[in-house]
Amino acid sequence: MQDITAIWPFLVILPIVAFLYASVGHGGASGYLALMAIFSFSPEEMKPTALLLNLFVAGIAFYHYYRAGYFNKKMFMSFAIASVPMAFLGGMIEVDASIYKKILGVLLIFAILKMLNVFGKEGTFIKEVKIWQGLLVGGIIGFFSGLIGIGGGIILSPVILLLHWGKIKEAAAVSALFIWVNSAAGLAGQFSNNMRLSSLSLVMVGIAVIGGFFGSYIGSKKLYNKQLRHLLAIVLIFASIKLFTT
Repeated sequence: MQDITAIWPFLVILPIVAFLYASVGHGGASGYLALMAIFSFSPEEMKPTALLLNLFVAGIAFYHYYRAGYFNKKMFMSFAIASVPMAFLGGMIEVDASIYKKILGVLLIFAILKMLNVFGKEGTFIKEVKIWQGLLVGGIIGFFSGLIGIGGGIILSPVILLLHWGKIKEAAAVSALFIWVNSAAGLAGQFSNNMRLSSLSLVMVGIAVIGGFFGSYIGSKKLYNKQLRHLLAIVLIFASIKLFTT
């Protein structure tokens, strides 16, 4: 368990991470996991804590993007049908700490590319998601969401943009609710494996909610800060390197 006096820098950076992720419709789990890795949280604490923070921040992000009229229910359902049960299954599986760190390190690459806006371009035309495509993509992302403790939006939104299934803010709205349902399913799966939350989880939730509220509000109305995104990408890179070398 962590001592609040020892990780105050973590608590200072946390709302900034929530702000930036929520601004693009994400819950921020990959960012929270990166920070927790830097501050040497145990994997047993990292997974459920990140999913818990996701529930609150992604929920707020979805609210703002939904109110702004960007949510595509049909697209969301095509992914969620398979992702929810697979996230539950992934949450039930315990992963060796060394393997967990390596998988997380790879998944952080998606977050880094997202923050650098590599996937930020909209296609000139939009294609409808086929049923088999939604089931396949949703199922795979859902499983790793529960297994590692992410909501999956950091992977889903780039896929939506790369395959021309939606525009940027539509992808953000769909990803926000996708993250929420996967996080809930992943947490439910972890309840069967002696889930262990950080002793500071409630403090983290309160701080992350503040950042998430303002980030999602600004992101649903206007563009987000480029310099802060690049700064977060540097943090994610550092965390990814630490995960591969420890």
